[in-house]
Amino acid sequence: MSGHGIGARLLVQQVSKQFGQKKVLKGVELDIPPGQFVAIVGRSGCGKSTLLRLIAGLEEPTEGQLLLDDSAVSGIGEGTRMLFQDARLLPWKRCVDNVRIGVKMGDKAKALAALKQVGLEDRAGDWPGVLSGGQRQRVALARALAGEPRLLLLDEPLGALDALTRIDMQELIEKLWLEQRFTAVLVTHDVDEAVALADRVILIEDGVIALDVNITLDRPRERDNDFMYFEKLILDRILQRGDHESSPEAYSI
Repeated sequence: MSGHGIGARLLVQQVSKQFGQKKVLKGVELDIPPGQFVAIVGRSGCGKSTLLRLIAGLEEPTEGQLLLDDSAVSGIGEGTRMLFQDARLLPWKRCVDNVRIGVKMGDKAKALAALKQVGLEDRAGDWPGVLSGGQRQRVALARALAGEPRLLLLDEPLGALDALTRIDMQELIEKLWLEQRFTAVLVTHDVDEAVALADRVILIEDGVIALDVNITLDRPRERDNDFMYFEKLILDRILQRGDHESSPEAYSI
């Protein structure tokens, strides 16, 4: 499963999305080069999950267009995989068979190789019901990676996990991204997580990009003063307006 330099280029051109009278996204412009890891943060309801669904092809823009390697996005493409907050495993299929769903022709060897990558080869024959939440997310990650994605979309995938499991999963996602160099777009409430994982953090406010920051930290990242600088920069911007709407705790300071 070596996929060096396989990342897709993503272009978001003047994209707006409206539901009824509510304009959720307004003229969003974004250029994500192949292999970049981008995190999208913002308050609840700011439009970040809608943007991810548009990138995935699960929604269509009201205006503008999205291009993946110069082709218009329509429906989830062959090279796109998505990881959600809940693992979405089929309880009646063993772990290896859940992973096989993500593999062309249901190749069992590829599914087992993907489970090995996430450290769960010994649980291949287990039912999802006997796994912990973190293990279930590892299986879901294996299923996504088994398809050798060029674009991996992550919708709050670690939001339901405890703090230690979350850090383990962050390290695993980073390791696999460094090895495979797919393009990654992560939506998260957690600014610490965004700074830990991403090359670039984008803040959406009221449906527009309010901040686009390159995270110029070496990997693996230490939570040192430089790390705190980026975290504070983004948090200060999030919290500078409408403090009554949300407490800082929601952003994992």
